[in-house]
Amino acid sequence: MRFVWKMVLCFLLALAAGFAYLALRSGDALYSFHEWVSPARFQQYDSIITSVAAERRLDPMLVKAVVWRESRFDSKKNGSAGERGLMQVSAKAANEWARENKIENFKLDDLFDPNTNVQAGSWYLRRALDHWQNEPEPLAFALAEYNAGASRAQRWGAEGITANQFINNIDFPVTRSYVQSILKRYAFYRRRGRM
Repeated sequence: MRFVWKMVLCFLLALAAGFAYLALRSGDALYSFHEWVSPARFQQYDSIITSVAAERRLDPMLVKAVVWRESRFDSKKNGSAGERGLMQVSAKAANEWARENKIENFKLDDLFDPNTNVQAGSWYLRRALDHWQNEPEPLAFALAEYNAGASRAQRWGAEGITANQFINNIDFPVTRSYVQSILKRYAFYRRRGRM
């Protein structure tokens, strides 16, 4: 009986060591651990994200990185300034999205629906990327606009600067951290080859 117990213990230790190795190799051991413990939470919106991202010509890994940063996959999250849902869409952005896409009977509480929220947030992100398309690295500029608004992003940007220079120009520490964290999470998803 002791032999069986030792074999089970060795197997569990080997399994734990294997998971630890894979988590460390992933580039973000804590995220990987949480993902393994609660895969439903981290992957439940992947099909919506993939579908909407394709419609908006966005990389689904980028959209998922924004969802991760904005709400940690909580579709019922309320932001401090009234933002709602997975991508923390503001009332102003949501109303612009609804008007431009001719969404009838749109109500702000519709943003708690994951599909509606990802539709509106991805539309806004695509618009920001299109706005900065002439920059050599438009993503950092677009993320700053998504977080802090177009006028602030314009203030931080100057024609021809690199993404790193732009990030260093951001004088809102929260927005600087926001942009850096999404770029890092996006790189993490791309490095491992999946969302």
